Amino acid sequence: MAKHFMKEQIFFGTYTRKTSQGIYSAYLDTEQSKISDPQLAVKIGGPTYVRLTQNDDLIAITSAGGRGGISSYQISNGNFIKNNDVLHEGASPCYIGVDEKKQLLYSANYHKGEILVYRINHDHTLTQTDNVVVSGHGPREEQDSARIHFTDLTPDGRLVAVDLGSDKIYVYDVTDAGKLNEISVLSTKAGYGPRHLTFSPDGNFAYLAGELSSQISTLKYDSMTGSFEILQTLKTIPANWTKHNGAAAIKSSSDGNYIYVSNRGYNSLAVFKVQADHQLQLIQQISTEGDFPRDFALDPSEKFIVCANQNTDNVTLYSRDNQTGRLTCLQKDVTVPEGVCVCFTDLA
Repeated sequence: MAKHFMKEQIFFGTYTRKTSQGIYSAYLDTEQSKISDPQLAVKIGGPTYVRLTQNDDLIAITSAGGRGGISSYQISNGNFIKNNDVLHEGASPCYIGVDEKKQLLYSANYHKGEILVYRINHDHTLTQTDNVVVSGHGPREEQDSARIHFTDLTPDGRLVAVDLGSDKIYVYDVTDAGKLNEISVLSTKAGYGPRHLTFSPDGNFAYLAGELSSQISTLKYDSMTGSFEILQTLKTIPANWTKHNGAAAIKSSSDGNYIYVSNRGYNSLAVFKVQADHQLQLIQQISTEGDFPRDFALDPSEKFIVCANQNTDNVTLYSRDNQTGRLTCLQKDVTVPEGVCVCFTDLA
């Protein structure tokens, strides 16, 4: 049975502005500690974010003919059968959240400041059930309007929407029919530029990446009220770094002991150890061996991390020490054109 887990499949989402043709697939051989040469899996425009459902649907951001939205594919015997597209005029979303319990999807549209909700129907197609457009702005150039960058679940089943444009974190109750009801709003410091967050295993804390400020914050989450409180804020880059940087993806180990953040500009993964009080201590900065790392993922065993460098068309593989949380670069020459999203198929 052990051999069944030797090779883990990875999907890479990409921009298709230059040479990329869509979603690429590769395998991580966990015994050889090596990623295979990625191959084109689905020819599609602009799949900048991809997610998998427990029913073997591949959900991807897509764009075509001046319209943007999401596409759904059923994976069957290695084939990708399109279920349907849900497209709207204008720019594509940038994030997809999956709600397995309610069979809903949530997408974040950065350009429109919009949250969209979709039902996953029995035939695997998608139907829109709600949308919310938020408003606001912040002090920085990138904050001229609301910029929703993240839409995903709290551990107790609410929806969190992160607005980079107005420095706000929204929390919504979600009905079984896929309708949103706002219950709380957290305002970060002006110019923080919140992008993504991840929760602690006990559901009582979250860790927030600030793109525009290159900061990370520990948040206390109150499940009774569905509200957040900021406890601590640290930089994700050295204090003497003066060139441009944007914090991007943030991930947690399943034991909740380590938090990882990608830095685009400083081009590193920052590793933080979670202290007993859930505040953070920076323990490592490691190069991504490429330029502009937007997304990365821990593999199902959590013994590896895979990171995509958008501007240098390469993917980097690290080994991960489960005891110390520290990373070691193993491979940096895996070619993925315009890679921006890393998604392992194992959902366990």
